[in-house]
Amino acid sequence: MAQERERGITIQSAAVTFDWKGYRVNLIDTPGHVDFTLEVERCLRVLDGAVAVFDASAGVEAQTLTVWRQADKHKVPRICFLNKMDKTGASFKYAVESIREKLKAKPLLLQLPLGEGKAFEGVVDVVSKEKLVWNRKSEDGKDFERKPLLEMSDAKLLKETTEARNALIEQVADLDDEFADLVLGEFSENFDLLPAEKLQTAIHRVTLAQTAVPVLCGSALKNKGVQPLLDAITMYLPSPEERNYEFLQWYKGDLCALSFKVLHDKQRGPLVFMRIYSGTIKPQSAIYNINGNCTERISRLLLPFADQHIEIPSLTAGNIALTVGLKHTATGDTIASSKSSALAAARRAEREGEKKPRQNSEAERLLLAGVEIPEPVFFCTIEPPSVAKQPDLDYALKCLQREDPSLKVKLDPDSGQTILCGMGELHIEIIHDRIKREYGLETYLGPLQVAYRETILNVVHATDTLDRTLGDKRHLVTVELEVKPNETCCVTPVLKYAGCVSEDLPKASQEAIENGIHSACLQGPLLGSPIQDVAITLHSLIIHPGTSTTMISACVSRCVQKALKKADKQVLEPLMNLEVTVPGDYLSPVLADLAQRRGTIQEIQTRQENKIVIGFVPLAEIMGYSTVLRTLTSGSATFALELSNYQAMNPQDQSILLSRRSGLTQVL
Repeated sequence: MAQERERGITIQSAAVTFDWKGYRVNLIDTPGHVDFTLEVERCLRVLDGAVAVFDASAGVEAQTLTVWRQADKHKVPRICFLNKMDKTGASFKYAVESIREKLKAKPLLLQLPLGEGKAFEGVVDVVSKEKLVWNRKSEDGKDFERKPLLEMSDAKLLKETTEARNALIEQVADLDDEFADLVLGEFSENFDLLPAEKLQTAIHRVTLAQTAVPVLCGSALKNKGVQPLLDAITMYLPSPEERNYEFLQWYKGDLCALSFKVLHDKQRGPLVFMRIYSGTIKPQSAIYNINGNCTERISRLLLPFADQHIEIPSLTAGNIALTVGLKHTATGDTIASSKSSALAAARRAEREGEKKPRQNSEAERLLLAGVEIPEPVFFCTIEPPSVAKQPDLDYALKCLQREDPSLKVKLDPDSGQTILCGMGELHIEIIHDRIKREYGLETYLGPLQVAYRETILNVVHATDTLDRTLGDKRHLVTVELEVKPNETCCVTPVLKYAGCVSEDLPKASQEAIENGIHSACLQGPLLGSPIQDVAITLHSLIIHPGTSTTMISACVSRCVQKALKKADKQVLEPLMNLEVTVPGDYLSPVLADLAQRRGTIQEIQTRQENKIVIGFVPLAEIMGYSTVLRTLTSGSATFALELSNYQAMNPQDQSILLSRRSGLTQVL
């Protein structure tokens, strides 16, 4: 994407397929920024293994923790790669320590760096006791030498490597019983005689069991250390056959795939990324979408190479494909070859379910777990350049939502504005930029207009008479009513009739009265916001014969407005339930910031090392909160918001709001 090239960050996950030493590797690159956490979530869902890339000078950063937890949730085995070993300030020891401390993982050091910072020239392979040195003149990193460590030339390095290898063998033996038997039996006297292949097989088992993580290092920019990393991927991470997916036994080799991402292409239409778990996928074949309960046809099958795509005749299990022609498939849908194949799999699952007592239905177990979509934390309004362009904007937003389910679009019933809800300011900024570049629409983003409500504080009486002659007809209505605050919370006004009024009131007149009251309560006297929590009692109604219902409505409406103007008025503001998850060290700045935002803290819970702050905060004070919270906590806190109720504003805040609305104060 143009935005990725400009900013130098990953925004959308991209897929590339390549071969390495006889292995086919499907690689997905995911973003690291917290605003694009859904991209990571939906890719982890379909991976067999992962490489976690760390900055060797920074170690474990805030977002690394989030992604690591997501990988734990999806039980993805992983390898750690300490990147930027040639950067000033890079420290192998510090980075490994931070993996141990912050991620609570057991690092297996398979390599040691040769030099750090500017002096970095290669790595030592601990398993095979070899050193790999890259040619300084080689820009692409293809040119490197692999030499065994010799007592003569590398005495100190050999001693270090032998110690590291012995420590590695002991670590793996602790975690793998089969390997422990081997070590204690044949090689207990001398670990040096232990063949590298045996150790590699044991590391593979430990990685798959997720009891430890292999650690490698290098510099991706100069391609130093990338070849041994690729070797480690093929050696230690699982192949598709090694991941045990429970649902595959029911498909018996039939097609089973998961759509995990949708992209919109101007020429080809929606492109759907699929992970194939079993069976084969071919172009021009019909597929059945279990979630959508519909059959669609794949017109073409493409192999992804980032922004280049190559057409292919078929693709087998374990691969990732791009399909063209699917109109209804969305992120998280499970794909089978036909409805009958899906039903047969469901029956097998049901038979299995009868043997084992299971709570969920066979259909649920047949569906691959979709993607959990996080709740939006940032809101703003979006407007097209003109009303004529609104349909184009709606279409663009519809396409973007299908592509990115963490983007939500709502229409505010009170203000009539289109509201974008996203994962943060950067997320919304990128969406805004994409609408401009990809759909040619100049849109305007505005601050969210808070939908206030109004109510009254005392009982008021009002009477009104409407006397009009239209043509030869005289319309005459006299209304007397009482408006008072309602004890229970109610959005629409509660209407009561005094005994003398309701006796012989025609139905048409009743409807006219209700319409008049509702229209009067749509716009309050203070801000023009809807009125709520009021009860209206109609004490007397005199209607001249021949008076139209429209006139009755108009008179009642005018009388209610007159009463509302006389009453003591109160602005109600939306109050949000707020839940902030924050590491204990950052708790006090978060609480201080919430106090400035007129927040009320209800309780603070403890969950492992984190504190959970639960409370209320007015919606008007939450603008830009995601950015402030990340700044205060170095990006380690997360929060969730939902509307709780409407609450009366205090007199001081109300008078500031009213003077701002009437233009008396300048808003900076």
